[in-house]
Amino acid sequence: MLTDLLALADSRLPIGGHVHSGGMEEAVTSGVVHDVATVEAFLERRIRTTGLVTGSIAAAVCNGLDPVVADGETDARTPSPAARDASRIQGRGFVRLAKSVWPDYEWSVLGRKPHLPVVTGVAGSLCALTPRDTALAVIYTVMTGSATAAQRLLALDPAHVAVCTFRLSTVCDDTASLAATKLHSLSDPLFDVLAERHMVREMPLFVS
Repeated sequence: MLTDLLALADSRLPIGGHVHSGGMEEAVTSGVVHDVATVEAFLERRIRTTGLVTGSIAAAVCNGLDPVVADGETDARTPSPAARDASRIQGRGFVRLAKSVWPDYEWSVLGRKPHLPVVTGVAGSLCALTPRDTALAVIYTVMTGSATAAQRLLALDPAHVAVCTFRLSTVCDDTASLAATKLHSLSDPLFDVLAERHMVREMPLFVS
């Protein structure tokens, strides 16, 4: 069920999503994001780019794409070394969690530090999800991880941020449907720049 995958991908669990802002910290620090309106614009842009690409990888793996091949495809679609590292750190955390849920699955085939959407695709398959629902789980966490970071960084009213994500629910649904159609290749230079800048910032609050 979709709820099973969302529960495993929850940022409060060992996957480590709570320490990753998806570029939001650097966007706030740089002045790109400063209020609820700019938070929503950032989230929509992230859903339509990062969400679409990573969702499509997870959907493809759920649909039978070899995880090793998918890992290479993820590298090719993630220009920023910092973003690749963040994905692999979270992927390793997800594997650690998933091993306790599905101990009989041969997780070693994914390697020591697989990309997060690759692991999510495997988990989606093990949850008997459709590729589209697997993509939706990825896209939802792409949105909520950055939204939660924005609320913390800007001390926003949580209700305002929640309403913001509610307004983006249709965008998430539509993007998930698109992600399930094929592997997508779409890079946003803004997120690449934010990821790389964040890596050289002194004493950041988030890992990414």
